[in-house]
Formats: sequence, structure tokens, C-alpha cells
Amino acid sequence: MLKTKLKQKKTNRDVLLEEKNAFASAARIKYYDIVLDHGRGAMVTDIEGNDYIDLLASASSTNTGHAHPRVVQAIQEQAAKMIQYTPAYFANSQAARLAPRLAELAPISGPVEMVWGNSGSDANDAIIKFARAYTGRQYIISFTGAYHGSTYGSMSLSGVSLNMTRKMGPMLPGVVKVPFPSPWERLTNESDEAFVERMFHQFMLPFETYLPVDEVAAILIEPIQGDGGIVKTPPAYMQKVYEFAKANGILFAVDEVNQGMGRTGKWWSIQHFGIEPDLMSVGKSLASGMPLSAMIGRKEILESLGAPANVYTTAGNPVTTAAANATLDVIQNEHLLERSQRLGKKAAEFFKLEQQKYPFVGDVRMYGLDGGIDIIDPVTGKGDTEATTKLMYRIFELGAIIISLRGSILRFQPPLVITEKELDQAFAMIDQAFAELAAGKLAAPANAEELGW
Repeated sequence: MLKTKLKQKKTNRDVLLEEKNAFASAARIKYYDIVLDHGRGAMVTDIEGNDYIDLLASASSTNTGHAHPRVVQAIQEQAAKMIQYTPAYFANSQAARLAPRLAELAPISGPVEMVWGNSGSDANDAIIKFARAYTGRQYIISFTGAYHGSTYGSMSLSGVSLNMTRKMGPMLPGVVKVPFPSPWERLTNESDEAFVERMFHQFMLPFETYLPVDEVAAILIEPIQGDGGIVKTPPAYMQKVYEFAKANGILFAVDEVNQGMGRTGKWWSIQHFGIEPDLMSVGKSLASGMPLSAMIGRKEILESLGAPANVYTTAGNPVTTAAANATLDVIQNEHLLERSQRLGKKAAEFFKLEQQKYPFVGDVRMYGLDGGIDIIDPVTGKGDTEATTKLMYRIFELGAIIISLRGSILRFQPPLVITEKELDQAFAMIDQAFAELAAGKLAAPANAEELGW
């Protein structure tokens, strides 16, 4: 009945063909030929009336789910009062309420301040600005595998896709990338301690050969890399980097855009390490997907610049900050941190069982409702992009949206409000796809080479 009621004259393909004439290919990573129309909770529906369980949460930007009634109400009520007056010149009641709430939630002791942005990219650009201003130094250290955004500053910090820099150089000067200690860098039979020591030695090489430590302003890291594969930094490695930064007057900054706002079962992914950052970027789910970000940090750092060093016409406007205030309320009142922890354990148990059943399921990483599942060639142990593409496409056909990272990793990030029934339905779809791959029943879609990062 739902499908019949929603069915339109134009199909997904009709609309996509019309859009294609006016929409640049550089602006979308291709996965499925659907045009989304609406959503509720963990469900989304396309213009043909097909329903899907969302296992992506709009790239972790809808942790509170789609069209949460409390968030919708806040947006509607504020839009009826005032949609926009630039925060570059005047405060508004919603942003003025939100700023101290975020400052209080930040895992930073002492006086804390923040600035607004429209996206995570803006927030990471702000880290560059304030770190350089406060320290009087120019260099910023970031990591391979990182995704920090698409503005020139943030994409210069990123290291996850060649197409983020191809034909666009030169990048922002003063950015030095070091290898991230991802599990794929680990040698056979290498111990945890030996792995950390080897990767930290690679971290130190620039400082020992060409990079003066007293010219480095900040180190920026995703405590748990998102688009790099949902990978947690080894705690011992993180501690070494942190201690090095503190010993040398370097600011320690973290990107919480993808992994913050309850995604990992805590407000912030850095809270899994017992470390306080100097600066942090927040976005995506901050306003349940509305265009809002923030860069939060120690007051003395954020007072190192004066206006208009970091102002944007619409950043922190009344509607987006109303959505963010409601989002914080929902996360707190509906205990979404605890929910992420509990359902994350259930998801981890499911994928561990799948790992035992199917030799092509490699490493499983789950931090709350936040997971990366490696799909490998059982013979070589290497990532299997073809098998991953077959699986994600079949899961989509069965009724769930899931995508790949690094070609051979399934990205599992459902809204934190997903019901246990929906989760079980998604698990059944995933298991069916795994079983069909094991039986040799899955074929790659015709455009397989176009799909994914």
C-alpha cells in the first residue's frame, strides 16, 4: 500500500537522468541509483516508494535518525520566528544557548570557547587558523587515511582519496602527513608493542630529518578514523603522540565530525583514550544533519584571533542551532549513548558469528554502533573489492543501505535510534547476502567499477 501511494510518474532513473545534465560528477560518490524522498527513524524511502533500512545514517550525520519529531518541531518553530540573521554581526537566542552547552560537553578542562562553521570542513579550517595564530608556527601534522573535508584547508589535511587532490594542486602549504597506524600496516605476527614502536618511529622521521619541531603548530588526528575504514588509533600510539605534542609546545587537535555526538557510545571518540585535546572539530550530527559545525577549544587559543578571522554569513544561524539544541536534548533524554553501547555489542556479536561462518569476513571493528567489516580474499588475506561490491549491492537489493570504504570494507553506522527489530531485519539481509556470496550466487553490478571511493 505504501509503495502504491508514493509511486510517482517519474522513476529514480528518470530523475537522475534529468539531474545529470546539470550536476557535476565530482560532487557525488556513486553507489546506488535512487532518489530519496523522505525518512523516519532508521528508515528512508525513495521516490518510487521503496523502503530501506539506513545503515549509513547519512554518513553519520543523522545519529538521532531521520525527521526526529523533536528536531523537526524545533526547526519548524524557529523557522516561523526567524530563519536567518547573520551571526557574523549579531547573536541569536538559539546559538547563544547552544554555545555554552557545547563548551560544557567538550572533554576539555578549564575555560572553553568555540566558533561556528557550516560544515566539518570549516571547523577543521578553523583548527589551522587558530593553531597557527596561537603558536606563531606554521606546520600542521595530519595522517594518511584521514578525511577532514573538502575546503582547500581541510582537503590539504586529508589523505584518503587521490581524487581529493588530483588536478587541484598546489595544496595548502605547511601540511605534513604521517602514516596512520592502521591494521593493514601491521606485519605478520607483529606484537602490539612492536607495531606501535615501528609506527611511532615513522611518525618521528620528519622531525629527525627535515621538520623542525619548534615550527609545528598542531597535530590533528581522528581518534577513530571514519572514511579511512572505521579504525581506532592504538591507545599506546595515541599516548606517545600526545606526550610528544605536550613536550614540544604542539597543540593536540582531534576531528570528531564523523565519530562524535554519541556515535561510539560516548559523546566524543577521544573519550575512549582518557586524553584531553586542545582543539576539536564537530559537525555532521551536531544539528542532526543541518549545516552546522563548531570548533571548540581552550579559551586562550580561541582568543588568539580577532574578528573577522572566522565569521560566516550563515554559520550558527537560528534554525540550525535550534536543531542542534534539540539534538542534544534527544541524545540526552533518549539515552542514545547507552543505546549505542548496547546495540553496538549486539552488532559486534552478529558480525563475529558471521566471521566464524564465512572465511571472507576478515577483521571486525565495532565501537558502539560504529563498525568496519573487512571483506577479504580467504586465500591471500587481502581486501577483496569485487566481493565487497557484490555484497553491498545485494544488501541494497534486499532493502538496506550500506556502502564500502577503502574498496573492501563494509561501513556500518545506522542511526542510534534504530529499533532492535530493524537491526535484526538488517542482520538477516546481511547474512543472506553473505550466504549467497559463499554459494557463488552473486554477480557484480554492470557498473561495479564506478561504485565507491
